[in-house]
Amino acid sequence: MERRVVITGIGMISPLGLTTAANWEAAVNGRSGIGPITRFDTSRFDTRIAGEVKNFDPADFIEKKEIKKMDRFMHLAIAASEEALADSGLKITPENAERIGVVVGSGMGGLETLSHNENIFNQHGPGRVSAFFIPGCVINLAPGQISIRTGAKGPNFSPVSACATGTHSIGEAYHIIKRGDADAIITGGAESTITPLAVAGFNSMKALSTRNDEPEKASRPFDANRDGFVMSEGAGILILEELEHAKARGAKIYAEIVGFGMNSDAYHIAAPVPDGSGAAKCMQLAIRSAGLRPEDVDYINAHGTSTPANDATETAAIKMAFGEHASKLMISSTKSMTGHLLGAAGGVETAFTALALYHRIVPPTINYENPDPACDLDYVPNQARKADIRVALSNSFGFGSTNACIALKRYAE
Repeated sequence: MERRVVITGIGMISPLGLTTAANWEAAVNGRSGIGPITRFDTSRFDTRIAGEVKNFDPADFIEKKEIKKMDRFMHLAIAASEEALADSGLKITPENAERIGVVVGSGMGGLETLSHNENIFNQHGPGRVSAFFIPGCVINLAPGQISIRTGAKGPNFSPVSACATGTHSIGEAYHIIKRGDADAIITGGAESTITPLAVAGFNSMKALSTRNDEPEKASRPFDANRDGFVMSEGAGILILEELEHAKARGAKIYAEIVGFGMNSDAYHIAAPVPDGSGAAKCMQLAIRSAGLRPEDVDYINAHGTSTPANDATETAAIKMAFGEHASKLMISSTKSMTGHLLGAAGGVETAFTALALYHRIVPPTINYENPDPACDLDYVPNQARKADIRVALSNSFGFGSTNACIALKRYAE
């Protein structure tokens, strides 16, 4: 009997809010979480805006003596995992611990902790570098900390694939459960890199929006006047569970994961192949692995970064993958509201996709004001839409030519 995989819990922290409910309410109402950077002096920077998580206190989730031993991305991962576990009702016990794993990634990891300890080293020498520097910033300590704190003894690791990290994490977790190596996985992505070094680096690449005077309008996927992405932080964590395991304990089911595709453009370190063929193939792989046809898909949560290259290329990819059906698809980029959470984006966006299926509401692409001839599909502009969607995809593409796409379906017995 084929093992089916469902989503039974969601935890979300983003610039839109500190809980899944707050994030969903803001997304459905088309609110932006973008504002001026408050963490450091931005006067010398071309970009002075970002999607900061406001009012987050790690002490609400982590013992005070432990907080300083971890980077902020770990704090966010732990907090979102606690919400996801509570939402799912999944209890980790000595009896089931070896069948429950943690697969959580990050694109850049503890950059803030790295920069802080580099400054200490330069100012005071090697003897003053914290003993917690290394475990406080390496990426796989996010799932490691979650495992230690929850007692989950199953598979435990971190995929790392830039902005596709969260989606790759969920795809790997899906396959682990599907092949029988675990019954449940805590999975997704976390990121917190709103630091001087990261903003300077992305500015040097000319990748970030410089619409500093209108932060809430800076992230504008598929709009003709888009000028770059807006960096954000947060975490998106899901509880994936084998269907019979979930049913046996009466779990709520948000959606079923039915397919996953991943591949490479093999083209450029930071740019998509212009014809969109790599992303198109990735979507086709996800659809094929789900045993579906392109015309079965109703909605795509697009990668939709608000960069000139990505949005036109993703549009071309959708047309290539879906043919005539492309014009009938609903497509939205929730990055228009959250900004780009880098390695956490796939976790947050898969969560939004599952919620769209569960509530039968498609979140909008806000700030869509000026149509671009190269982006001429239905991007659900500016207002959420009630729709009887049954099958949806969530796309993530990352530096290094990497692509990932996950296929979800409204759960039915």
